[in-house]
Amino acid sequence: MSSAVAYYRVSTQRQGRSGLGIEAQRAAVARFAETEGLLIIQEFTEVETGKGSDALDRRPQLAAALTRARQAKCPVIVAKLDRLSRDVAFIAGLMVQRVPFIVAELGADADPFMLHLYAALAEKERRLISERTKAALASRKSIGAKLGNPTNPAVAAAKGRAVSAEEADRFAETVLPIIESIQRSGIASLRGLAIALNNRGVRTARGGQWQVSNVRNLLLRQINGA
Repeated sequence: MSSAVAYYRVSTQRQGRSGLGIEAQRAAVARFAETEGLLIIQEFTEVETGKGSDALDRRPQLAAALTRARQAKCPVIVAKLDRLSRDVAFIAGLMVQRVPFIVAELGADADPFMLHLYAALAEKERRLISERTKAALASRKSIGAKLGNPTNPAVAAAKGRAVSAEEADRFAETVLPIIESIQRSGIASLRGLAIALNNRGVRTARGGQWQVSNVRNLLLRQINGA
């Protein structure tokens, strides 16, 4: 049986949309691997805030997946192409890493040329969405609609705290399914959960290693929000 490395990526800003959650990606990769007779030898999980997503140096788990695949002389499998990137230049940069990529959604026969083509289409779509958004804002401004953040410092500070809380909630929604999966495997202690998260390559909201306190705070957020 041939080997492969799995790479999953979620953004806390897009968690749960379009089937891009961790468990959905894992299920898609598992189905593909079973169909193609591939053995997943290691999984790497990237959790982002949505910023700097196209810079490889900001994606340490992708770099680690590339290194592992290079060592094992096997491909890296992702569920969807945009779990790598929607940026053509970034995809092109990955192609020169001399590690084959397989996109489960596209099938095993999708060669580098096809990956470039799909990435170009995704990049074009993203640009069109941005242009339409800018045009809509310009239209609102032209008829006198007020745009931008409030000038009242207290109101702005309150909104900032609300945004931070929402980001924390989204991050918790992203990581909690992973923790629940670990708990189902029989690991219940906070220290054990922290070790398992680190072994899976999951990073904290600030990009660091998990400690007991991080896991406790995340679980308390779940309890308080229930």
